[in-house]
Amino acid sequence: MPRFMSDSDVVDRVLAHIEHKTTDRGTEVWREPVENYRSQERLERERAMIRKLPMPFCPSHALKQAGDFVAREAATTPLIVVRGKDGRARAFVNACRHRGTQLVSGEGCVGAFVCPYHGWSYGLDGGLLGVPHSDGFPDMDKLEHGLAEIDTIEQNGLIYVVQEGESASVAHLLDDLPTLFSSDQHIFKQGEMSIDGNWKLYLESFIEGYHIKPAHGKTFYPFGFDNLNVIEFCGPHSRVTYPFRRIEKLAKVRPAERDITGSVTYLYHLFPNVIVSKLSHHMSLGVIEPLSPSKTKITFYHLTNPTEINNLDAACEAADRDLDFVNETGQQEDIALVEGIQRSLHTNANQVLTFGEFEPAIVHFHTQLAQHLTTD
Repeated sequence: MPRFMSDSDVVDRVLAHIEHKTTDRGTEVWREPVENYRSQERLERERAMIRKLPMPFCPSHALKQAGDFVAREAATTPLIVVRGKDGRARAFVNACRHRGTQLVSGEGCVGAFVCPYHGWSYGLDGGLLGVPHSDGFPDMDKLEHGLAEIDTIEQNGLIYVVQEGESASVAHLLDDLPTLFSSDQHIFKQGEMSIDGNWKLYLESFIEGYHIKPAHGKTFYPFGFDNLNVIEFCGPHSRVTYPFRRIEKLAKVRPAERDITGSVTYLYHLFPNVIVSKLSHHMSLGVIEPLSPSKTKITFYHLTNPTEINNLDAACEAADRDLDFVNETGQQEDIALVEGIQRSLHTNANQVLTFGEFEPAIVHFHTQLAQHLTTD
């Protein structure tokens, strides 16, 4: 599986595009039926596919020490991901084995999970520790009543969950992805939001630069270029590079000495529903969850770029400014466009949505989606 290019090679390609007034482009036009954005049956098939694939749940940094946990729904399944005393990240269905009560919500740090309904308790490894008045459950085998475990994979600075099947059968899909997050980063903001739009419409807004000048003429475009991107694929995943105008200064820097930080935004699409963006002063992880054909939830983590602990305050301030610019300008413009598309889907003005040669990452996404849905 091909790897993404080095930073210096990306600079060379961008500079060549600037000189020749070109951009990376595909060779295929894709026409996606509008019904695939409206159909509940299609949405259920997409969710089922997500459950079978390694899906990023949170950055490894969210679980720094034993007992740290994150609990939320993923593809409609309530999950807990927790760091064990042995340092391993494990995932469990967030349901007591007595009556199915959810044990925790949000994030925190615990020594054990205690059911708020009847007090059954579970270790960080999911094993059943105690049952109040256990004589009321004669012949119960504690070993058979631990929490229902979900396979996990931890690599590239991320914790992935595989809800259905074994992780060994799909781990190859992560081969050759770069390390995205590291231990010297800090989560400075996290949360959730929802939008009135299909999850695919929202995802598509990230992975093409054809729209930058018309959609972001007063926000992103003054710092960047019109329809100039480097687009790469790594298995089912992709990376879209959005260069800033200041990248031209690197033409005078020897390749081995180039620092691309601040000269591009890297946008990684981790198939099928996760976006990782690397900007000038921060990185973001967005998990895009389909709630219905017309509503989407996004769980996000924002992290500083790698920094030394004694520079953390300054790094957080720079990251906050970076994030405010992205959220208050370009992100809101994209959301407004996505929700506008959603409102038009029922009109039958379009039977298909057309993606051309300047949108190859979207074509790649739909090609992969169609293949995985066919094989499920």
